[in-house]
Amino acid sequence: MAFFQQAPRTVEEAEQYKPLDIAPDQVLKMDEAEWYEKIYRGYDVPQLTLRATLMGSFLGFLLAFTNLYIGLKTGWGLGVAITACILSYSIWNFFLKTGVAKSPMTILENNCMQSTASAAGYSTGGTMVSAIAALLILSATPENPEGEHMDIIVLICWTIFLAAFGTVLAIPMKRNLINQEKLKFPSGTAAATTLQSLYSEGVEALKKAKALTIAAASGAIFPLLIELKVKAGEALMAAEWHIFDKLPAPGGTHIVDGKEVPYKSSDWTMVWDVNPVMIAAGALVGLRIAIYMMIGGLALVYGLGDMGMNAEWVNADGEVVQAVSKPWKAWKEIGLWTGVPIMLSYGLLQFATQWRTIVRAFSGLGKKAEVADHQAKLVAATEVPTSWFATGFCLSGAAIIITANAFFDIPMHFGLLAVVLTFFLALVAARATGESDITPVGAMGKIMQLTFGTFIPSGTANLMSASITANGAGCAADLLTDLKSGYLLGANPRRQFIAQMMGILAGTAATVTGFRLLVPNATVLTGVDNPDGTFSAPDFPAPAAQAWKAVADVMTGGGIDAMHPMHLTAIYWGLALGALFLVLEIALPKMKAYLPSATGIGLGLILPFQYPLSMFVGAIIAWYWTKRNKEHAESYLVPVAAGLIAGISIMGVLVAILNTILDN
Repeated sequence: MAFFQQAPRTVEEAEQYKPLDIAPDQVLKMDEAEWYEKIYRGYDVPQLTLRATLMGSFLGFLLAFTNLYIGLKTGWGLGVAITACILSYSIWNFFLKTGVAKSPMTILENNCMQSTASAAGYSTGGTMVSAIAALLILSATPENPEGEHMDIIVLICWTIFLAAFGTVLAIPMKRNLINQEKLKFPSGTAAATTLQSLYSEGVEALKKAKALTIAAASGAIFPLLIELKVKAGEALMAAEWHIFDKLPAPGGTHIVDGKEVPYKSSDWTMVWDVNPVMIAAGALVGLRIAIYMMIGGLALVYGLGDMGMNAEWVNADGEVVQAVSKPWKAWKEIGLWTGVPIMLSYGLLQFATQWRTIVRAFSGLGKKAEVADHQAKLVAATEVPTSWFATGFCLSGAAIIITANAFFDIPMHFGLLAVVLTFFLALVAARATGESDITPVGAMGKIMQLTFGTFIPSGTANLMSASITANGAGCAADLLTDLKSGYLLGANPRRQFIAQMMGILAGTAATVTGFRLLVPNATVLTGVDNPDGTFSAPDFPAPAAQAWKAVADVMTGGGIDAMHPMHLTAIYWGLALGALFLVLEIALPKMKAYLPSATGIGLGLILPFQYPLSMFVGAIIAWYWTKRNKEHAESYLVPVAAGLIAGISIMGVLVAILNTILDN
């Protein structure tokens, strides 16, 4: 396979590479053999071209920088896949009209561009807004409130090693989760639908493209209304509506003006989120996942949360602490310690039940795979070889272990443990992303901080060992979203992998440069105590970093023994429930559609209530639409949902940039 393919030289040559007249939602139903027969186009359609990777690197640089900015502000990241594919298509069309480009890109070139940009945006920024920022905060002292930055060369190497590690982790999971299990990976499906709608010219495709465009334009309105600061530093519309405050309060009381009053429902994050992006995601994930996310959210608000507020414990310092300190913190103070173990035990045990597949996959290490039929030959020629995974895993893993030992005081054997655990946690993260479009990186990071905190009670070692697992697993899961998009369009996965690896350099350049520019010292993240007794709020509150630092503080102050007993009990129950859900699925395979979803319940517990609620509403709308007019829903449900996500994501980036300009 040549490294770079030849791009079409003329408009006429590009015409022969038009998109297939098969919608991505139809491809979702095909098995692997049918996909190779009807969808795969890697034989002749240009995909990995020099112009595609250069444009993808440029877009990846921009998207990585904007994701870093938004991550430091809110703790959340934007959907890179959809944003990248629409931007790349629009920019290249502009080049065509102005004469800069001589021929349009093929749809697979655009997908390759998206792969490069996605790798830059997904794989390099996660650790920067969590562990690296937390490490800077941890370095601050009363004598030196500005803290100390990590050496920039070490930071560059660490970012590249983690990104490469996470990228190769996606290799052994891709075929199982995408080709065979056909998990939805909603954002990947939406990106493929978006691209095909942009390229298609048929009457039906034009209708879908129009629906997508209208939905995108409608979605773009919301960030302008709820995020753009146009009047006295405030948005035009509140981002949350407290419409449930007249319902019976879930529980708990507090003192207001000397009187004891009950908490309102909104205090428990029971609000209506005006941004419809999670409604669109719910329409794509399906009813089963969304229902159990809602059940998990309700169980937290009306059960675990209230119990946690009443569960008092005297810690080693003689202080009385509650398992849940405030209602709005319930999802991260008790929900997290229940939901993540549910997903963890379910995902790992499910992986263990597929031991035959595991043995077959790794029996090919170091030798050429024997192919017995036409499909096996196709798989061997198109999928990323197992030898690439083995080589990449060993090289990037060794680089991580050596760097961690040399600069973060992590013993070699614990570095090795972190690398090995990352592979298994990546399976859990990938399944959660494939089923629900949510990658529980932050939650998994905290679980790993707890694990390593028992072995290495150093704040730096605790943060950086956990960041290996959280960033690697999260990166692998998110990049599978991009591979799903390529699969639905008939792309060659091996070329997609190469494009992803090339995006790492652009992403590293953006995130390292951006982090040093946006965060010159720790006070930008912590705020400043002024001489007159006032407090200047931080420019970037970095909620993810604050959470990581909090766990590190707990672990350096006593380890598991310093945890609230209810948190420990929640972990044990979560592990047991995850195992139970898997046993039920194995024992009752025909009833799986009606059995509890471990992913759904787990995610419902670790998110503020408004997100499961919005996804539930989206799934109900999709179900009702399909029930009322199945043919119409099959044609327009995915384009409308994809358009909403695309419009909100792109405008969200632009609004973040505008807010920065307005603030200055």
